[in-house]
Amino acid sequence: MTENFVEELRWRGLLHNIMPGTEEQLQKESTSAYIGFDPTADSLHIGSLVQIVLLMHLQKAGHKPIALVGGATGMIGDPSGKSNERNLLDEETLDKNIKGVKKTLERFIDFSSDADNAAEMVNNYDWMKNLSFLEFARDIGKHITVNYMMAKDSVKNRISSESKEGMSFTEFTYQLVQGYDFLHLYTHYNCKLQIGGSDQWGNITTGTELIRRKVQGKPYALTSPLVTKADGTKFGKTEGGNI
Repeated sequence: MTENFVEELRWRGLLHNIMPGTEEQLQKESTSAYIGFDPTADSLHIGSLVQIVLLMHLQKAGHKPIALVGGATGMIGDPSGKSNERNLLDEETLDKNIKGVKKTLERFIDFSSDADNAAEMVNNYDWMKNLSFLEFARDIGKHITVNYMMAKDSVKNRISSESKEGMSFTEFTYQLVQGYDFLHLYTHYNCKLQIGGSDQWGNITTGTELIRRKVQGKPYALTSPLVTKADGTKFGKTEGGNI
């Protein structure tokens, strides 16, 4: 490796949580890692800047970046850090937004070279579109308990007595759907690491737990601090006050 990726993040103040063994894995071999990008608009907001920087440093360190755009999960909506359920998008809008996200990312990471660590972009709609609810419940849902899912902060905050909106079943299942993404990338792309913002730790660890339980794998995870607005809330394309 040309540089210690984790040490670089520490030096830059870009490391929030890291799963034990992650740094050792990255030092041992070139590792594929992915970050998910939400295609709810045709461009990325300033809150995505840290994630883009992480992909740049990941590739510079000799690792392979995978940028996942949530064509499927964008139809559901991630409840992490949100107080209200957001509007769901149609397929035509999502397709337009996905193309815009890739155009942005191509300015910062190398998708086109013949190098072993050239970046890839994947769309989780490609492996979700033909997955039936019964298959998902049987093959994925049985590996994660409701107790485990209820313990996540993103769930507890939305169903607390202070929350007026509550949480729909659609949003409740989001962490399982994201976990399935990690499982798919782990088994089909040899992707061993998921990276995200600090608000994603709960969703990411659902994925690592799913991989351990279903295929007895050794996945890894790390998160970075969030870029927040003046009021302390996260940037998001569905939230107000964004840049």
